[in-house]
Amino acid sequence: MDCTKTVVVAGASGFIGTYLRRRFREDGWTVRTIGRKGTGSAAAGWDDDAGMVRVLNGAGLVVNLAGRSVSCRYNRRNKALIMDSRVATTQALGRAIAQCPEPPSTWLNASTGTIYRDARDHPQPETDGELGSGFSVDVAKAWEAALAAATTPATRKIPLRIAIVLGRRGGALAPFANLARLGLGGHMGDGGQKFSWIHVEDLYRSIRFLHARTDVTGPVNVASPDVVSNREMMRLVRRAYGARFGLPTPAWLLRAGAVLIRTETELVLKSRWVQPQKLLDAGFVYSQPELGRALLQIAKGRE
Repeated sequence: MDCTKTVVVAGASGFIGTYLRRRFREDGWTVRTIGRKGTGSAAAGWDDDAGMVRVLNGAGLVVNLAGRSVSCRYNRRNKALIMDSRVATTQALGRAIAQCPEPPSTWLNASTGTIYRDARDHPQPETDGELGSGFSVDVAKAWEAALAAATTPATRKIPLRIAIVLGRRGGALAPFANLARLGLGGHMGDGGQKFSWIHVEDLYRSIRFLHARTDVTGPVNVASPDVVSNREMMRLVRRAYGARFGLPTPAWLLRAGAVLIRTETELVLKSRWVQPQKLLDAGFVYSQPELGRALLQIAKGRE
């Protein structure tokens, strides 16, 4: 088996996982999966320890995306589900990799750019970015701690601090596009909060890049360097979807609406200024470096 061309995608059923599975296969990789439903020799469920070892053994790369959606109200039950879905699955992968006779060489584990503080004054790189506080940050810290605690000496471990992922067939863009079509696509809050993002194709390409670049270690910010304000982001969304105007949404209305649609205003009001310094220093070249062009392509039905 050529282990360098075998990838295990854990948590593979969502928007990102589906995209990664397709792209890896298009590029000639053998894809195995771990998730809630595992059937066949190339898949395993989270409750099947032996199956996970079988799927992981001999693979070159593991990408773990498992985690419950954060688009919900942060009540006690949902907080527990969000935390456990990330920490427990990471711990399970660590135990399984430790039992592999031929463990993967690279383990890329999803984390989030939300780990940094609400930043409007300057960008947050991996080296000296300032971590924030609150539930979302606690989740990110616990997620990365579970990865760090895994005993996998033959496997390089990298937490991916991923920004908001954009793409045609899912991701975070759909609500913004729908607001624009309805004439409600103005800025949110004061519109000054920063919007860090990554196109799903560049997320895939950065994963391939980091697997090949064995000199890169520690957390990696996966984001485009083209960070814009919420005001500018919504202007570009309106342009991409042909909306002439967009009514702004004040913070108080967002808070009231969040209760009705059962989500949290943090998802749109927190200023995320994620600087992908390690990727830039390593020479990563983006296929979609500019938000405006990326949105136009997505709106036209392209990836």
